[in-house]
Amino acid sequence: MADEREGLLAFLEQQRRVLKIAAHGLTDEEARQAPSRSALTVGGLVKHVATTERSWIDLIEFDDPPQPAMEDYADAFTLRADETLAGVLEMYAEVARRTERVIGGVADLGEPVPVPKNVPWYPDELEAWSVRWVLLHLIEESARHAGHADIVREHLDGATAMPLLAAAEQWPASPWLQPWTRA
Repeated sequence: MADEREGLLAFLEQQRRVLKIAAHGLTDEEARQAPSRSALTVGGLVKHVATTERSWIDLIEFDDPPQPAMEDYADAFTLRADETLAGVLEMYAEVARRTERVIGGVADLGEPVPVPKNVPWYPDELEAWSVRWVLLHLIEESARHAGHADIVREHLDGATAMPLLAAAEQWPASPWLQPWTRA
C-alpha cells in the first residue's frame, strides 16, 4: 500500500467484502430471517452498515449533513418487504464508491469532522473527530457487524465464512475445503 489512506480504505473494503460474503447465495426471504433470539438478519445488517457508512461520509462531505430520525435508525436494521437483498447490496456498493471518492478528495486525514449535537450516540462534549478516526470507526463498525452476520448466517443454514468465500470466489473443491452449495 502506498500510504495510510490507501491502507485504511483497503481494510474498510476487506470488511465490506466479509459482510457481503455472509449474504452470498441467500434469497430475499432468507436475508430477512432472524434465526436466533436476536432480531438481527443478514439483510438488515448489510443495510445498517451501508446506511451507517453513508451517514459518516455525510459528516465529512457536508457542512450541515442531514440527521436521520429515530425511526430511520430502526428501519436501517430491517430488510423490508419492498426491498431486496440485491438492492441493498447495490446501495452498499454505491456507498463504497462514494466513500472512496470523498476520502480521496480529503487533503489531510487529520482534518476535523464536526460531531453532531443532540444525537444520543455522539458525545456532546466533543467538538470534532478526524477523518482518520471516522475511517477507523467505519472499519470497526463493519467488522463487528460482519461477525454478527457470520453468526446469523450459520444459524440460517449452517454456512460458515470459508466455504461461503470459496463459493463466492469459485474456488475448486479440495480435500480440506468444500465451497458452499445450497442444500
